[in-house]
Amino acid sequence: MTPMVFLFALAALVSTYVGGLFALKYRDHLHRILGFASGVLLGAVFFELLPEAFSLRGSHSLIQTTLPLVIGFLCFHLLQRLFFLHSCPEEDHGSLPHYHLAQLGAGTFTLHSFFDGLAIGLSFQVGNILGFIVAFAVIAHDFSDGLNTVTLLLRHQVHEKKIKLWLLVDAVAPFLGVLVAQKIHLSQSVLASLLSIFAGFFLYIATADLLPETHHSHKQWQTLGATIVGASFMFFVSYCLR
Repeated sequence: MTPMVFLFALAALVSTYVGGLFALKYRDHLHRILGFASGVLLGAVFFELLPEAFSLRGSHSLIQTTLPLVIGFLCFHLLQRLFFLHSCPEEDHGSLPHYHLAQLGAGTFTLHSFFDGLAIGLSFQVGNILGFIVAFAVIAHDFSDGLNTVTLLLRHQVHEKKIKLWLLVDAVAPFLGVLVAQKIHLSQSVLASLLSIFAGFFLYIATADLLPETHHSHKQWQTLGATIVGASFMFFVSYCLR
């Protein structure tokens, strides 16, 4: 692992852990951060992941690139529906706390964090520019991953010690994903498909997970502004690095 990849993997770990700690104290001040993160993810999808996937596959590759995107989007949606993973505190699903469901949900968030790290590592196989963009996007939304894990466990009244243990596991997961990616060497066509799948993941997280969370009892123009700033930042970073 190169020093740059190691630093990004470490940053993803820290971002996840800090997000969880933030959720324990300042849950009502997250809308701008989540809005910015959603813009970063959207920017990563449309300014880097999809263009790079098209580039790897060459011409006449529309369906081969968009099909994995849709598959990734729907797979993540299926996971959300199966395990009721949503961090909205107002939503209690009309039932008493489900301790084991919360544990399963935290485990699924951890698996998601592992794939985030895998996305970082595999993106650097394509090139440093793509790796940087994907890493920044992952780090931006890993904050919300830690937040979601803690919020889910809190809502189901899991003991604080176990919450902190799950948060640590969730934080380490992207780092492990990056390590695993260093041992995997894939063809350009496979990498292109994975980039499209990751784009589907990011698109779902941005539109169905992060953005709805930013509109609870807050001024929507603030969230919209933060989202535009996040997407614009990714556009200018992508443009300047090319």
